[in-house]
Amino acid sequence: MQISVDYARCEGHGLCEDQAPDVFTLDDEGDLHYRFEGQDVPAEHAVAAGRGAASCPVAALKVVP
Repeated sequence: MQISVDYARCEGHGLCEDQAPDVFTLDDEGDLHYRFEGQDVPAEHAVAAGRGAASCPVAALKVVP
């Protein structure tokens, strides 16, 4: 599974980071950093990454099976 990130849509709410801090982080300016950009999410992070994507209030994150 991968996560598709629409960085232009992200408003920096940080809910994804709350759900999956090993996958998503926000910097001091509120910019999203996705640890597994362009690659499959490792199995040990898949559930948390899915929760993080689902928690985005502006749908900037989407799960790609």
